[in-house]
Amino acid sequence: MSFNIFTHTNLLFIRSFMIMLLSFIAIQLNLCFSNIPSSLTTLNVNGHFSFTNNEFAAKDYGNQYQFLPLAVLHPKSVSDIAMTVKHVWELGPSSTLTVAARGHGHSIQGQAQAHHGVVINMESLKTPKMHFEIGDSPYVDVSGGELWINILHESLKYGLTPKSWTDYLHLTVGGTLSNAGISGQAFRHGPQISNVHQLEVVTGKGEVVTCSAQQNADLFSGVLGGLGQYGIITRARISLEPAAQMVKWIRVLYSDFSTFTRDQEHLISSENTFDYIEGLVLINRTGLLNNWRSSFNPKDDDQASQFKSEGRTLFCLEMAKNFNPKKIVETNEEIESLLSKLNYIPSTLFMTEVTYVEFLDRVHTAEIKLQEKGLWDVPHPWLNLLIPKSKIHKFADEVFGNILADTSNGPVLVYPVNKSKWNNMTSAVLPEEDIFYLVAFLSQANPSSTGKDGLEHILSLNKRILDYCEEAQLGVKQYLPHYATQDEWRAHFGQRWETFERRKFAYDPLAILAPGQRIFQKGVLDL
Repeated sequence: MSFNIFTHTNLLFIRSFMIMLLSFIAIQLNLCFSNIPSSLTTLNVNGHFSFTNNEFAAKDYGNQYQFLPLAVLHPKSVSDIAMTVKHVWELGPSSTLTVAARGHGHSIQGQAQAHHGVVINMESLKTPKMHFEIGDSPYVDVSGGELWINILHESLKYGLTPKSWTDYLHLTVGGTLSNAGISGQAFRHGPQISNVHQLEVVTGKGEVVTCSAQQNADLFSGVLGGLGQYGIITRARISLEPAAQMVKWIRVLYSDFSTFTRDQEHLISSENTFDYIEGLVLINRTGLLNNWRSSFNPKDDDQASQFKSEGRTLFCLEMAKNFNPKKIVETNEEIESLLSKLNYIPSTLFMTEVTYVEFLDRVHTAEIKLQEKGLWDVPHPWLNLLIPKSKIHKFADEVFGNILADTSNGPVLVYPVNKSKWNNMTSAVLPEEDIFYLVAFLSQANPSSTGKDGLEHILSLNKRILDYCEEAQLGVKQYLPHYATQDEWRAHFGQRWETFERRKFAYDPLAILAPGQRIFQKGVLDL
């Protein structure tokens, strides 16, 4: 009897103690989180922090992840960013606070979000002002938060232009340089990360470092294509070249994938070629050529009218030739010569003439139309792959002939690039071969659908494609990669993982930066 009373008393004591302990822990955690914003308010920044109405920082173009930050910094100077990161660094590993740089919000998988952390709104950073150096090797110094479209407009005032682009120009410099920046000019000039002379970076310790191939080269190489893991790009020196005024924009179709890729590879390997080369896969598109007529002119109107695209998988080769009006005759002769060496379906030759700006900003024109229809702010479960040239036909047979045989839920890009044009010292991860293809599934999902145009179905297709690539051992690498575990990241980087991890420990040892990439967890760097 007395034993039972003693046991019961002990149990009551233990239970009361545990309740008190858990309550204490909860109070401490609440104090911890509530004290973080107040500690940020003590920082003497030129810009400001916002602690409410930050829902925009928990969204991105992908519309699949929504992680609300505790605070958003709207910086007016580089010192604002450095001070904030240094403050988080000085809080030490016991703090869960992390920092993510957000550009124009065009990430796909929440990469620029920071759950219960600080998001830096890079578009608020207006310094330094654009500075142009005109001469034999022209360049422009720009803020990491500057949009490429603004750089284009300002550069053209000097008759200059950046050499390499992305298809969509309403992206920040820091955002694209943290990945690579690829478009149809990459076969000739390489990606955007191959056309940068110098960077200014705020490291994960809050240090402001100027770096280039000659100065702090390890940081420079690491940050380019480094997924934001080593520092926040606050300034970049971009290489420029003389700009054209006009563009001849050309589209042709193929029914045979081998002929299509052979012509693409011929063009990117030729000394005299087009200035832009991309490709598209078009699956069961009704009235395709009629749709082109709104922007393009057919060479043979009668033959084009008789062409049928329904129920077929076709391959579009898209090319552009830059020119100035005074040389229109020479340009037309050059284009005719280049086209004569290709084996496209003759009745599908369409061409138009647009300004240089209209061509480069072409996706923004489509964006406006989609916004008007309410189709821009929907989930975008994109999948971007880099595929070795020797495996592209095997990939196409399975993916375009089986997995996506009926339809696609958005554009599918397919075009080759030359690896020799890429700086192999950067963090970008590429296939082993000298020529590889970018294959981009730019899907958009109907948020209210559970059918083939719904998010879950598209994600299942993406998984089937990735599973096939792994099972067939195609040597594929993801561009704009997204993985759930560090083991998957290790496999992605392969032999380069050791260097990637070493640089993380050197420049962001507490894993403060870019938590949305899900590569490293704060305070869990195993080195």
